[in-house]
Amino acid sequence: MSYPESAPARRPAVVLLATAVLLVMAVAALAYTVVDLAVLGRTVDAFRSAARNTSANPQQIDEVATLLRLSTVLTAVVAAFSAVLMAGLALALLTGRRGVRVATWVVCGLGLLAGCCSVAVLVGERAAPLRLGDGERATAELLGLIADAYPSWWIPVNAGLSVGQGLGYLVVATLLALPAANAWFGRHRPSGPTAPAAPPGFPPAPHQPPPRIRPGEDRP
Repeated sequence: MSYPESAPARRPAVVLLATAVLLVMAVAALAYTVVDLAVLGRTVDAFRSAARNTSANPQQIDEVATLLRLSTVLTAVVAAFSAVLMAGLALALLTGRRGVRVATWVVCGLGLLAGCCSVAVLVGERAAPLRLGDGERATAELLGLIADAYPSWWIPVNAGLSVGQGLGYLVVATLLALPAANAWFGRHRPSGPTAPAAPPGFPPAPHQPPPRIRPGEDRP
């Protein structure tokens, strides 16, 4: 009985390294979620305290404070989801399934795209600040207070994590494209026994058609 040739079961170092990077990124995303929610209350309080010195009325302050809360919670939910997704992909990569590698490439591509879009939006806001009419002056003042409401260390740490996540996606995608990873994910698994090969010097056994049953005869 013969089986198709299969690659060794030992996982290459590049696959293990890609798995480790994904797990580190998942832990970082989970930590970001916890810290983001932990500083939310303090950030909103600092924003409300600074908003009292503007021309905005209490209703406008409440609206912007609600927007700040919703955006923070939404960001935390996305970070938590990405942490679970990256952890699942990291563990699934160890199985050597080619579909998991393709899914990881897709996630890395989407992560890089999202990071590039965030940087583009930030650069665009700095280069061309939002201009509002005279009737919306209070709203412009409130929006300008949001960045100052966060702790002084929050924005640098947030920027560093964003850059680190982008580099992590790029590293994982590159590691999974190396030749050692291609051999690991492209290996052939045995699918079951095949018909025994004919001995050397002998022709293969001819195919025997099933016997015909004549009318009136009993089947064997």
